[in-house]
Amino acid sequence: MEPNVGSLDRTVRIAIGIVLGIVGAAVFAGPLSSLGTIVGAIALVAGAVMLGTGLTRQCMLYRPLGIDTCER
Repeated sequence: MEPNVGSLDRTVRIAIGIVLGIVGAAVFAGPLSSLGTIVGAIALVAGAVMLGTGLTRQCMLYRPLGIDTCER
């Protein structure tokens, strides 16, 4: 499969994925437990998806929508 996530898109996805992962982990570890476990779980899942799509440069949602942010 050809990549459909460009450089800037990839960098933003990785950065947001890391931040969301940290927030999600902090919710379950205690410092941000006031946000609730549902918010923590959503942050962890969204962070993992963002990080995964950034690292693989493949966004499955972009395919059916015909979006391609790669510089060609």
